Amino acid sequence: MTPDPARTGALLVREVRLVPMGPGRAPDGPVDVRIVDGVVTEVAAGLRRTAGEQVLEGDGRWVVPGLWDQHVHLSQWSQARGRLDVSGTSSPEEVVHRVAVHVAGLPDDGSTVSGFGYRSATWSRTPTVDELDAVSAGHPVVLVSGDAHNGWLSSRALQLVGVPPRTGPLEEAQWFAVLGRLDDLTSSADDRASYAAAVEAAAARGVVGVVDMEFGPGLRDWPERLATGVDQLTVRIATYPDRLDAALATGLRSGDALPGTGGLLRMGPLKVISDGSLNTRTAWCCEPYGGTRGVVNHPLAELTELLRQAHAHGVDGAVHAIGDAAVGSALDAFEASGARGSVEHAQLVALDAGPRMARLGIVASVQPAHLLDDRDVTLQVWPDRADRCFPLRSLLDVGVVLALGSDAPVAPLDPWLAMAAAVHRSGDEREPWNPDESLTAAQALAASTDGQPTVAVGSRGDLALLDHDPLAVHDGTAATAAHLLGVQVGATVLAGRVTHRAL
Repeated sequence: MTPDPARTGALLVREVRLVPMGPGRAPDGPVDVRIVDGVVTEVAAGLRRTAGEQVLEGDGRWVVPGLWDQHVHLSQWSQARGRLDVSGTSSPEEVVHRVAVHVAGLPDDGSTVSGFGYRSATWSRTPTVDELDAVSAGHPVVLVSGDAHNGWLSSRALQLVGVPPRTGPLEEAQWFAVLGRLDDLTSSADDRASYAAAVEAAAARGVVGVVDMEFGPGLRDWPERLATGVDQLTVRIATYPDRLDAALATGLRSGDALPGTGGLLRMGPLKVISDGSLNTRTAWCCEPYGGTRGVVNHPLAELTELLRQAHAHGVDGAVHAIGDAAVGSALDAFEASGARGSVEHAQLVALDAGPRMARLGIVASVQPAHLLDDRDVTLQVWPDRADRCFPLRSLLDVGVVLALGSDAPVAPLDPWLAMAAAVHRSGDEREPWNPDESLTAAQALAASTDGQPTVAVGSRGDLALLDHDPLAVHDGTAATAAHLLGVQVGATVLAGRVTHRAL
């Protein structure tokens, strides 16, 4: 690996045990790891400190490559961490009650009330704008669904983001068009503080990088955030079709560093949302469900042309596909365009799609924690195809590369939760859902390190020092998942720089 010239300095990490990632053995005893200019240059016992070298004492902790979340919406996640929690609600009335209680404790200043987490797929009726107006007391109210595919706004909030009066929530394309305007309802100071807190929390879980799938102009905004000190992660910045021309005009290919960012900010993929979601009944499926087959946001010819245009400029594709028809269409478009990249989510997958995905070299960018939230609604809405949902092991077994993520804020930005969900496939006392699709702890960890193998000479200088061996053997998937959730991160190192320390 060629060092980034902007990443300079040296760090010696002493007395750590390497966790084996993939075939081959790791050293039996503790070793020292030297990182110079962002790259591991030595791995051996008893290394001597050189002049000017920083030292991090590992004290026998276990070391894995730094963790990645391959699908986040960092602006929404940073805001969601401070929003009113409306998750777990079973009706519009219950949500409205939570809003009313919250508003009663606010000053009469017209500030925006933001909430997150309701899931309306199993509600008996559609919520209304009038209901929010009745309890808002003049505050704009913005509620984001738990799958982030629809938003329930009060009349005042609709007015502020330029949406004409309406009776119910915004869904899919209408909602995504509004998302980029929601920042206008919060101050830039709040934005900077929330980003800093979210990034620090990610580093504390061993995360060194994310693929940011946010809707806003990330190539413009991220350098400004970096300049304010939000620098604990490497960020690959996605672009959407409406900004593709501007992104291609930079001349940057996927993976290239943005100039002047020290390699921390990089061009990401073209993100295309080809269908909807399960909870809004808009996932595009081969067979109908509930009187619909879902929605097609980009017909095949249009999707193929978008991928072809991006591929011609060295930009990968990242195609959101929840339903099996959407997954099939995404693979058709990748094959026709010759593009590289990923299918994002791949929630419902046809039996023949896995081998085809492997043949085309398309990555399955999956979010295992979604199966915890979608288990019940799947059994209600897709009972005839529930066995083909989140087919993680089947994809891996036919040679598909898995890349784990969260889709934060849909699930928390926590790779240990994603790994635990992939291993046990249950978030409560019930037996695992489709247990044959479970991953082992080693497989889940390997899908969380951005393809990095066991730490060795030439590895990226990105490390997570763990208080426990993440691959310790336990009896059963429940115990293994509990162990993964309990792993504590003693330190996180990004390109030889300590971004989190709890030693």
